[in-house]
Amino acid sequence: MASRQLSLQKFMDHLPQMDGSVWWHHSAQIIGQVSIRRNSSIWCGAVIRGDVNSISIGERTNIQDNSVLHVSHPTPSRPDGAALFIGNDVTVGHSCILHGCYIADASLIGMGCIVMDNACIESEVLLGAGSLVPEGQILQSGYLYLGRPAKRIRPLTDEEIAYLYYSAQHYMQLAVQYHGDANRV
Repeated sequence: MASRQLSLQKFMDHLPQMDGSVWWHHSAQIIGQVSIRRNSSIWCGAVIRGDVNSISIGERTNIQDNSVLHVSHPTPSRPDGAALFIGNDVTVGHSCILHGCYIADASLIGMGCIVMDNACIESEVLLGAGSLVPEGQILQSGYLYLGRPAKRIRPLTDEEIAYLYYSAQHYMQLAVQYHGDANRV
């Protein structure tokens, strides 16, 4: 348990704030102005660096292995910089980069995706693996997007929308199993 505490780091006067139900792997790094709500999970090697702006992660959201979450600092041309917001029931696949963007509830960000500053992914979006969402782009709710840059491909089926919620639930249950194993060590 002590090694898990080392993955939480204060920056300036900000220490990550996490609900007691959050599970994170000891190899993850969570730094600064980070808020993580209940039943979310942070997986192996993820870096969540809220040093120059804030990062908010909702409930039942999972940030998978080796993903990097960061923000942009305030500048004269952008006085608020670019904070990062991730809603509830979001799955962020392995090795994603999310930078100063907004991701609404029940979306799935496929493996290796990059989402840039001030991009907005609305609820119930499936972003295919390896896609790039450029700065300021808006992905509308209910569609599959794919490519570099990401383009709208087609509406999601009812089964795909159900899978978005299933994925979040699956990772929440998996985190409970990991949490139980950690208590037995």
